[in-house]
Amino acid sequence: MSEKKHKGDGHPHVTETPDVSHIKNVNVTHEVSDVNVPALLKFVGALTVMTIAVYFLMWGLFRFFNTQLTQQEAPPGPMALSESERRPPEPRLQGAPGFAEELAKSAGGSSEDKPKDPLWEIRVLRQQWEKQLAEGPKDSSGNPVGLPINEAMKKVLEQGLPSRSQQGSVQQTAEQGISTPTAASSGRVSMKGKQ
Repeated sequence: MSEKKHKGDGHPHVTETPDVSHIKNVNVTHEVSDVNVPALLKFVGALTVMTIAVYFLMWGLFRFFNTQLTQQEAPPGPMALSESERRPPEPRLQGAPGFAEELAKSAGGSSEDKPKDPLWEIRVLRQQWEKQLAEGPKDSSGNPVGLPINEAMKKVLEQGLPSRSQQGSVQQTAEQGISTPTAASSGRVSMKGKQ
C-alpha cells in the first residue's frame, strides 16, 4: 500500500508499508484455555432452564397461597352490606357501578348482553325520556300518573293560567299601608305611618 503526501515544495512524497505476512512468532498464538465456549453455553442453558423452573414454582406457590387464603376467609357478617347496597344512591353518574345494569334492566334484557358504552347508555336514556314525554309519567306498576307533555300544554292553553289582577293587589297594599318597593329602596318596604 502506498500513501502519497505532499511536501512543502509541491512534489508528492511516496511512502510504502512493507509486507510482513511472512513473519511468524511462534510464542504468540491463540489461547484456547481463556474462554471455554461449550461450558459457557451449557451455563447459559442451565440458567434459562432454572429461571423457567423458578417461575413455575413461584406461580404454583402463589396459587396455593391464594386458595389457602380463600378457604380461611370468614364469611361476611350478617350486618355487612351487599354489593348493590354499597352503591351510591340514584341518580348515579354514568360511569358509576350499577348505572348500566339498571339501565339495561329498564331497557329490557340483562346487563351482560348490553354494551357498556357511554353512547349506548345515553341513547337508551334519551329513548326513555322521549317515551316519558310522549306517554306521560307512570308509576312502578305502569299506570299513568300524569299527562303527556303535549296534552298538558293543550290543557293549559284551553284553561289558561291562574293569575291575580294587578289593580286588586295595588289597592290591597294601599289599604294595608304598605308602600311599593322602588329601585332606590333596594327592595325595602316601609309601613306608612311608621317611617
